[in-house]
Amino acid sequence: MNHISQQTDPRPPGGSAVRRAFFASLTGTALEWYDFAIYSVAAALVFGEVFFPSEDPATGTLLAFSTYAVGYVSRPLGGFVFGRLGDKIGRKKVLIATLVLIGVATLLIGVLPGYATIGVTAPAMLVLLRFAQGVGVGGEWGGAVLLSSEFGDRRRRGFYASAAQVGPPAGNLLANGVLAALGLMLTDEQFISWGWRVAFLFSGVLVVFGLWIRTKLEETPVFQAMEAENKRPEAPIKEVFTTHPRGLAAAILSRIAPDVLYALFTVFVLTYATTELGMSRGSALTAVLIGSSFQVFLIPLAGALSDRFNRRALYGISAVAAGVWPFLFFPLTAGGSWPALAFGVVVALVIHSLLYGPQAAFISEQFSPRLRYTGSSLAYTLAGVVGGAVAPLLFTALLDAYDSWVPLALYVAITAVLTVGGVLLGRDAKDADAEDLLTPAEPPARGASAPDGAPSL
Repeated sequence: MNHISQQTDPRPPGGSAVRRAFFASLTGTALEWYDFAIYSVAAALVFGEVFFPSEDPATGTLLAFSTYAVGYVSRPLGGFVFGRLGDKIGRKKVLIATLVLIGVATLLIGVLPGYATIGVTAPAMLVLLRFAQGVGVGGEWGGAVLLSSEFGDRRRRGFYASAAQVGPPAGNLLANGVLAALGLMLTDEQFISWGWRVAFLFSGVLVVFGLWIRTKLEETPVFQAMEAENKRPEAPIKEVFTTHPRGLAAAILSRIAPDVLYALFTVFVLTYATTELGMSRGSALTAVLIGSSFQVFLIPLAGALSDRFNRRALYGISAVAAGVWPFLFFPLTAGGSWPALAFGVVVALVIHSLLYGPQAAFISEQFSPRLRYTGSSLAYTLAGVVGGAVAPLLFTALLDAYDSWVPLALYVAITAVLTVGGVLLGRDAKDADAEDLLTPAEPPARGASAPDGAPSL
């Protein structure tokens, strides 16, 4: 395997550069996940009526969730295209392109006429724009992780890489907050007619802000060193599949349970609370808002904990908790109590934080530095297809078929078993550190031996 020599190994940059990279990673992914999250919420509450009218509300919801799934199915294309480019032309250029792609797609959804105006063209265009959103998100995540972690100290990789992980709950929090505010200010008729569009159009302001932040950044020290030594891969996708098959499998499996758990407690729970528990739309959204607000702080904390303790152990224990909690959540909320619902969602998202905080570092550590953008992007997007993409559809179909929460809980438990398998298959941080010669924590003392597999200074 090709390594990049430490002779051109850049020292970790100053604190201000690290903070800018962390903030750019966090805000950029938050903006893109705001776009993605308002679509998810709108799919659960609005799109069935606006774009998929049907006499059976359940059919409309299933069709709306189908377009939600398109955003996941299209992610691998973004992972293949942008992941490859990220390892060949740089992290910064690709991250600007993904931000523009998602922003434009979201703005166009905001002005897209409904089924009543243009007929079947409306859902067809909606699917196309959702596809574009997914391509952008598929190329975003791997680069956002590297943007912050490649500027920071590798001994704190879990914390720095978690900046990209804060984006989804922060974006979800912002999206749900905007939609909840609109729902409170407008009547149901106004909200369905035009109110939801305001949230999509607001994305334009956020994209301009995100572009301003990202254009101010320099390329990461890791990629600069790769470029200086001409160590950029020529065929990164092929190399990932041929040289890192075990790492790719471990990274894919590690993502499945967190994706499914998140889909259950931020997307499907909105439908479950309103249709099965008889709660209002605003009450369900508020429960998700509270849980997401906790995640904004818990995710970086979990990332930091994984730096202090064994990352794989923390991840594995949290995956087991993810598989167990739905068996407690559904009986807890059966009475239709809002405090019970809010408590259940908060606990679920705390568990998700313990998985999601260390996840970015764990996945990136499965690949060598020169293939990290491609490998991380492929793992992230391929896992999304079998995890988050189909989860709302399966939850809806299982509940409709069996009229019981038990199959839903069993589904989450099965994904937890798969994720534990991925954790056992993966490698520890110390093994990645032996390869990660571009961002050393400190120069070793004179005469000290180098890590296994790494050349001495």
